[in-house]
Amino acid sequence: MRVIIYSTNCKQKNKPYYEQLFKELSNAGVDYRVYLEIATQLPDLTSDIDVVQSHSDLETYKPDVMITLGGDGTILSATALIKHLSIPILGINLGRLGFLANIQQERIATAVQLLLAKRYTVHERFMIELNTDNKLFGSENFALNDFTLVKRDNSSMIIIHTYIDGEFLVSYWADGLIVSTPTGSTAYSLSCGGPIMFPSSENFILTPVAPHNLNVRPVVISSEHKISFEIEGRSDTYLCTLDNRHEIIKGEQKLELRKNKISSKFITIDGDSYMRTIRNKLNWGLDKRN
Repeated sequence: MRVIIYSTNCKQKNKPYYEQLFKELSNAGVDYRVYLEIATQLPDLTSDIDVVQSHSDLETYKPDVMITLGGDGTILSATALIKHLSIPILGINLGRLGFLANIQQERIATAVQLLLAKRYTVHERFMIELNTDNKLFGSENFALNDFTLVKRDNSSMIIIHTYIDGEFLVSYWADGLIVSTPTGSTAYSLSCGGPIMFPSSENFILTPVAPHNLNVRPVVISSEHKISFEIEGRSDTYLCTLDNRHEIIKGEQKLELRKNKISSKFITIDGDSYMRTIRNKLNWGLDKRN
């Protein structure tokens, strides 16, 4: 098995977890390499480990699995590196909630053992594709979690005229709009009142950010639809995001969303499940009276 280890912010306090992961893989005779940021930030641990620093390096190395160390943001960055390559991700959580990176630090050894014993399941999660007339995000015009349009230069709300397959849906008078995948339903959309959706759901969630028209609420539509927008407001520019990447756009920018042809793959080790993850992360059912 070939493994690529990925991280972008290697805090010194987390150094023992990197060391443990390297030791577990080495003891099992696994061929592994590390992402450039790990080698740069933890040189004493990685001096004798080969380094990967680009998408083309991944294409050459052809890893069977990517193990990320960090939070969900780390995984979002990893998908931008992987792009169309079909590399499943196993996320070790060194952050806070960790819906995607759901392996806690104390379970590193167990996770590696189950991974090498092939006691896991690979799940696919669809992504959003953004199409613009000026190729706004270049080759990284996709998002695993969400796409957003939000105000930028002043406190005034903006108006986002929204269309489904070319037919007018509604004008959102709000601070912005989130279009989320089921994977991203536990992220920004959830904080704005959007529903939680299971990853296997083939839907988009449209969630307004602080809407002024109070009768407008989150909407769930099939991912087979195309969504387009027209923006107006007192400002000349607006903020457009795909996961943790952002660009400044003008109101006349043409934007169309659809389901991406490629998907991301995630590893769930035996004994874990999405229901267990959200139950534990959101503390569902916990009450001092019980």
